[in-house]
Amino acid sequence: MRSPRCPRCSSAVFFESLDCPHCGAAIAYHVPTGSFVLAPENGILIDGERWWRCSNRGWQCNWLAADGQPSGQCLSCRLTRRRPESTDTVALEKLADAAVDKRRLLVQLLDLGLPITPYYEQEGGLAFDLISSRSGEPVTIGHANGVITIDLVESLDDYRENLRVRLGEVYRTMLGHFRHEVGHYYQNILLADATGELWAECRELFGDERTSYQDAIARHYKTGAPEGWAESYISDYATMHPWEDFAECFAHYLHITGTLATAANSGVVLQADRIDGLISTDVLPRDDYRGASIDEILSDWHWLSLMFNRINRSMGLGDLYPFDIVPPVAAKLAFVHRIVTRERA
Repeated sequence: MRSPRCPRCSSAVFFESLDCPHCGAAIAYHVPTGSFVLAPENGILIDGERWWRCSNRGWQCNWLAADGQPSGQCLSCRLTRRRPESTDTVALEKLADAAVDKRRLLVQLLDLGLPITPYYEQEGGLAFDLISSRSGEPVTIGHANGVITIDLVESLDDYRENLRVRLGEVYRTMLGHFRHEVGHYYQNILLADATGELWAECRELFGDERTSYQDAIARHYKTGAPEGWAESYISDYATMHPWEDFAECFAHYLHITGTLATAANSGVVLQADRIDGLISTDVLPRDDYRGASIDEILSDWHWLSLMFNRINRSMGLGDLYPFDIVPPVAAKLAFVHRIVTRERA
């Protein structure tokens, strides 16, 4: 994730910023250039095309919409297929919170060169149903035929934390949900035209996804993860079914590469001569690991995540990345890295 700057004064801004905290300029994110630009009410001309503030700016959307886009909505908002009713202001506030993580997800997918085909252009295209279980209907977080469903009530920290503890999870965030569910979508997309050998390799690593999903759910919630699961899986949930194992690994690939890119763009470097012999050479995270091996990615991540975990503990918080990447998981991440970079090439 690039470190965003104010286009007027070059001060650092946050990804969700609507205004520069230093000079007060109204700003917005321009997807084609991957940068923040000034966002006057009468629009802005960029490379001969006029762009406007997204019509959902009142609900904290800070992206730009190209001239003539339906309803004046940006790409991210147009990908939302369902949202709370306009009278449900409480749910809409939670939608605004969740939409920040959705936009962060989309920027990372674009940076990785992954295809984003909207549902309104193609059957099975990417769509988001962002609805709340507190608005009168049951909501199950999941993915089906390109549609990612998210329960907006998980934007409430106490609700989400209660679920995390009850389910025995070490990590549960809204961004984590988005990254996991989009993993289901991309397993189908990235392997759609794959050779039989690639599918065979996928099944050898993750298991045969053609086995009954309903039986797997019933077994998982009745007996839990198998003994010794941490020797082969990134999480308890990944043990439930090969689909979930792939989605969990895909999510972790996004966690790792996204955080490394943010560190790189923030100028973070671990200097060997200042860490008292802990590492033999400097660790310089990259904003793009396209040409790197998974060993290089995980080596950088090992040291950076260790540093981040120590920082969190110094603030009395839990580890930023409370997971162990064992060799079988590294092999699965290598597969994800290969098919992602294959698509980009």
